[in-house]
Amino acid sequence: MKKKKAIFAGGCFWHIQEEFDKVPGVIKTTVGYTGGTKKKPTYEEVSSKKTGHAEAIEIIYDADKVSYGELLAKFFSIHNPTTKNRQGFDIGTNYRSAIFYINDGQKKLAKATIKKYQESFEKPIVTEIVPATRFYPAEEHHQKYNEKRGKTCKI
Repeated sequence: MKKKKAIFAGGCFWHIQEEFDKVPGVIKTTVGYTGGTKKKPTYEEVSSKKTGHAEAIEIIYDADKVSYGELLAKFFSIHNPTTKNRQGFDIGTNYRSAIFYINDGQKKLAKATIKKYQESFEKPIVTEIVPATRFYPAEEHHQKYNEKRGKTCKI
């Protein structure tokens, strides 16, 4: 097994986690916050839009079973990458679309994927491609939120 990591932000992290948990080869998902300046932020602080963090998901996956490219394809299929700082009714920088790359290979593939997917969208893709920074796991009650409540959320 080749364990690797990916970090994405695409709106409500409950929805993103729910979708990535369905992907064969995904070992573990953790919702949390990244891309901002505040150390150990809380959900309330991130929601205030003053920390610079995005609601994000950290994915640990088996690269022998699923590729980073396949994870990128899933990412672009489950959110709208053409709306800046917004997914559905959720508005703010904490709901931005972003790919937090771990290495140059992820960065290259993310750029190529955006170029490829741009043909499928009428509006420009505004997904940020930025280096990964420290990822802070969200509070426990946010982990597997939809699963715990027997609900699902759509964008």
